[in-house]
Amino acid sequence: MSGKPAHIIVVGNEKGGTGKSTVAMHLIVSLLSMGGSVGSIDLDARQATLTRYVENRRRCRDAGRSMAMPEHVSVPPTEDPTVDRDRFLEAFEHLSASHDVVVIDTPGSNHPLSRLGHSFAHTLVTPLNDSFVDLDVLGKVDPAAMKIERPSHYSEMVWETKKQRAMRGERSGMDWYVLRNRLSTLDARNKREMERLLGELAKRIGFKVLGGLNERVIYRELFLEGLTLLDFGDGSPGAMSLSHVAARQELRRLVEGLNLIRLLEPASPPE
Repeated sequence: MSGKPAHIIVVGNEKGGTGKSTVAMHLIVSLLSMGGSVGSIDLDARQATLTRYVENRRRCRDAGRSMAMPEHVSVPPTEDPTVDRDRFLEAFEHLSASHDVVVIDTPGSNHPLSRLGHSFAHTLVTPLNDSFVDLDVLGKVDPAAMKIERPSHYSEMVWETKKQRAMRGERSGMDWYVLRNRLSTLDARNKREMERLLGELAKRIGFKVLGGLNERVIYRELFLEGLTLLDFGDGSPGAMSLSHVAARQELRRLVEGLNLIRLLEPASPPE
């Protein structure tokens, strides 16, 4: 470990189907590949995609393939909010005391457990399909003027969780990144409008826009074996197609945009 307190990355969006778990797993393996110690928490009870991803990866490792693993905990919600909170905090306190980074994958819904997870984020990563339907969770758009009317429900929830952090006496802020994910279906004009509106909203409510992971068949194939793009390269089994190479470049730009390497730098000695 770096000797610093664990950095908490929350991957969140109240809309499902945006690629949160795929992004979370690739961030986890990126950090592991840099030599970091990583814990992960899955709060998405209904889908549990990250948990299944980790389980698939563990089976692949047990079958003889060498690969780094996070320490993973699944905390599915129950009908009792108090039990949910206690189980999450137990897992969170253990992992944050044991690892450099903890990555939390949240459900695509407004659930108390999701809001609690968000409130611990040092870095919030919000994958967003490049469509006006998905933009609606961040900001309400006036369709006639094509302007942002006001922040929407998810943006308001993020603001509330920032206040929760302040009430707990946490001095560190939250860096919020919105990823334009799955860029494939919009025409050039709509893409320009999305870029303009996201830029307008980013200035208004305080997030940074990054390129995410495009829609590619390779991600669905990798999931079944628990693999990521980082498990392929020179000397690895299987040929790298042009699609694989382009996808790795996207991931590299994402990792650089989030500046993940800084999370693993040793703590500065006291003066």
